[in-house]
Amino acid sequence: MEKNRLLGAAALSLLTAGILFCLCSCSLPRILVLNDPLTPQEHVNLGVTYERSGELDEALKEYDRASRSLPIAYLYMGNVFFRKKEFAKAEEYYREAIDRTGNPAAYNNLAWLYYTTDKNPDEAERLARKAIELAPDKEEFRDTLMKIKERKSDTEPK
Repeated sequence: MEKNRLLGAAALSLLTAGILFCLCSCSLPRILVLNDPLTPQEHVNLGVTYERSGELDEALKEYDRASRSLPIAYLYMGNVFFRKKEFAKAEEYYREAIDRTGNPAAYNNLAWLYYTTDKNPDEAERLARKAIELAPDKEEFRDTLMKIKERKSDTEPK
């Protein structure tokens, strides 16, 4: 009899614990703190992979995660917004990359954005020159400057 009573009490305890577990797991909010297993550079690398496969929104998410501690990610975000033809956003992120990193590609890409949108030709030329000053060996930066200067000479009164 004592044994049956103990088994009944144990079963009741298990049943109560199960009900409480179900209630807690279903209706009460739980906070989970997970450590991000990826480094900021790995987030950039994953973003590049997404970008190459055309998954631009996924790329932006990865670059955003990286940007918290790796400011060069702003350059990558600018590139994605440029590809999406969201030029105001691209300009914002290129400027952020310039401010935070001084990266010559950020100067060049902002100059190219201005060239592409036919906006701020003088500023585009200044930015392209700055990119070349910072990275004189980059032929693509010289190409950007050449195109900007050609367009400016075509539009100047003769």
